[in-house]
Amino acid sequence: MNDLNTSAFAGESSPDAELLVDLLDANRILFDAGVVDAFGHVSVRNDKRPEQFIMSACIAPAMVEADDLVVFDLDGNALTEDGRTFYAERFIHSEIYKARPDVCAVVHSHSPAVLPFCASRAGRLRPVCHMSGFLGSGAGWFEIRDHAGEGSDLLVRTRPLGASLARSLESHAVVLMRGHGCTVVAASLRVAVYRAIYTNLNAQVQLSAQSLGEPIFLTAEEARSTAAANESQVDRAWRLWVDKARRTTK
Repeated sequence: MNDLNTSAFAGESSPDAELLVDLLDANRILFDAGVVDAFGHVSVRNDKRPEQFIMSACIAPAMVEADDLVVFDLDGNALTEDGRTFYAERFIHSEIYKARPDVCAVVHSHSPAVLPFCASRAGRLRPVCHMSGFLGSGAGWFEIRDHAGEGSDLLVRTRPLGASLARSLESHAVVLMRGHGCTVVAASLRVAVYRAIYTNLNAQVQLSAQSLGEPIFLTAEEARSTAAANESQVDRAWRLWVDKARRTTK
């Protein structure tokens, strides 16, 4: 990892170095998995100061380097101003962290297989395979027209819109954003990446299964059991994803 040359990482409040390495890897993993492309972003809460989070400046995820990482407060303000451009939708992250103390990582994407579920309310995103038990409570639904009117660009550009999105997320792991994409949260960065990848996979499987008839969804009990079993094994997947992403995106 490159040396971090911003003062925001100095002192006792500096995030753990391994957490920063994981954040760099997360950007590449999500690109390698096809969850993000030139757009989308991932962040992690500062493990030393929970009122802060770390995310890159505005850059395509696969290109993020250590020098691109920036510390933000929970109002979405960068704690170092050096002329860089930041993601317009950083308020997705800041307001979710503010509303959900249990959340330590956020992934926002326009995940291709998920987009049909963001364009229609006729089919709810629900767990159809054991790798996606975290979807057992369903997904939140964010209709930006209810908060920004009929003429917005569908981006969550302000703190009030971010707060509305956080309310729509409720206690779920995923919120669908009508006409836009989805946002996935978790209590750790590695689990958030896992959930983002398997939200996309579950959407693929659910859409395919619907062509055969009514899918057989996991019961609430199955969803809880599979989520607990699989998310305890995330490090095994993480090591594989890191190895592959570092080789394919360098």
